[in-house]
Amino acid sequence: HGLKIATSTYYAAKNRTPSTRTVRDTELKAQISRVHTDNFSVYGVRKVWRQLHREGIPVARCTVARLMRDLGLEGARRGKKIRTTIRDDGHDRAGDLLQRDFTAS
Repeated sequence: HGLKIATSTYYAAKNRTPSTRTVRDTELKAQISRVHTDNFSVYGVRKVWRQLHREGIPVARCTVARLMRDLGLEGARRGKKIRTTIRDDGHDRAGDLLQRDFTAS
């Protein structure tokens, strides 16, 4: 990639033990996935977070949000998106019957 990195730095980073956050995230991802699938994959961040607290797993809500984003998990959304106009590009547009001219004077 054109970066100058010493080989000792590369191998030091590669062989370094994982950080505390990485280890905890790995454990939490398993718990979050379990809670999400146990509840028919409809629980969102707030409900997964509350369920983990009920089970005695202390975790911040923003951490649950970040890990669910990493896992690609989402809660169910109620309702449906209202779409008022569906445009068909295949049709011709109506001509300007009033001969309007919108150029500036």
